[in-house]
Amino acid sequence: MSLENVSAYYAGFIFIATYIMIVWEKVHRTVVALAGAVLVLLTGILSEEAAIHAIEFNTIGLLIGMMMIVSITRSTGVFEFVGVWTAKQAHAEPTKILLGLCGFTAVSSALLDNVTTVLLVVPVTIEIVSILRLNPVPFLVAEIIASNVGGTATLIGDPPNIMIGGFTGLSFLAFLTNLAPIALFILVITLGILWLIYRKQLNVDDKNKRDLMELNEAEMIKDKPLLNKSLLVLGLTILGFTLHGALGLESSTIALSGAVLLLILARAEPEHVLEGVEWHVIFFFVGLFIIVGALVEVGIIETIARAGLALTGGELMTTGLLILWLSAIASAFVDNIPFVATMIPLIDELGRLANVTNMNPWWWSLALGGCLGGNGSLVGAAANVIVAGMAERRGVPISFMAFLKIGFPIMILSVFMAMIYLLIFYLR
Repeated sequence: MSLENVSAYYAGFIFIATYIMIVWEKVHRTVVALAGAVLVLLTGILSEEAAIHAIEFNTIGLLIGMMMIVSITRSTGVFEFVGVWTAKQAHAEPTKILLGLCGFTAVSSALLDNVTTVLLVVPVTIEIVSILRLNPVPFLVAEIIASNVGGTATLIGDPPNIMIGGFTGLSFLAFLTNLAPIALFILVITLGILWLIYRKQLNVDDKNKRDLMELNEAEMIKDKPLLNKSLLVLGLTILGFTLHGALGLESSTIALSGAVLLLILARAEPEHVLEGVEWHVIFFFVGLFIIVGALVEVGIIETIARAGLALTGGELMTTGLLILWLSAIASAFVDNIPFVATMIPLIDELGRLANVTNMNPWWWSLALGGCLGGNGSLVGAAANVIVAGMAERRGVPISFMAFLKIGFPIMILSVFMAMIYLLIFYLR
């Protein structure tokens, strides 16, 4: 057996073992990813230089920059303010609160990212719902689904989109104009379905409504000058994302520039700001990129791409639909982050072999499948796992099967709507 074949077997085994351990959830996913990356280095599949090259800096930089901005902004209390203000605007009516929080979650997931958004929204939600003496699970499940749908709309909304944008160079504006319309449509339909499912659990007595209405949201703001600075920098950063193609700057550069500018304006202590960065997510990505880089190095990705080409013939519509549904179903059960990371080089190789000049329809298929597929199960996306963990720590467990019964049918319906959208506008 040649050395190349041995390396291929090692890389394949490490990749499959990593997947199994991530789904099993007995060991933290970051530990699993880093362990897989270390095995790649120990077995000599990649050199240290090659491993560093395999790490997508644009993805890592974008996440760190946005997490730093949110870390500073969070200290102003603006997210608590928005939560209470939203509930009061709904006159403490549970149905309106549910729809309002989901709408806020979706929009925030599109403009920040869904992982960061749920970290901020979930504590506020549990506080509001506890005042109303309601079961938090319907609200949390709905917010998980809204975060994944909302995150589908932009480059920075969901990790799969961040990875696709980093690899392809597709701009923030390109994601917004091509994916936001269908994401908005799916969100409206999804919220209607969630209301039908949970409407009987959204009854509350008048006393609990009065307790909520008596809260003063203005008291939630702890530092108004810092809030103004944070909103200014956040607005400039989002504007930079919109124009980064014309500016010739990567999205990571814009996010990190915004973070540094806010550090300067806020005169914040870097160690406190960096504590707000979800480093376990960052290092999960690092490990994952190295493992996928090993698959590319030994030729496994090319082999799979050739098999896909043989199955679809590289035909635009057939291949696009295969990517959409394969990504959605797989992402529902194996986490959309590692799956999309694997699919990106595969699709790129498939396009090269088929001599496809415009691969954007395939990238939109992958983005829609990967992001929407994350709603299929509780382990389908990072945001899902984070919400489940936060809820469990607060004594509100969300079981895998309970979420599956709601999330999987909604996921199938949303992907079907995405398929119709792609067939009408792209896969022709």
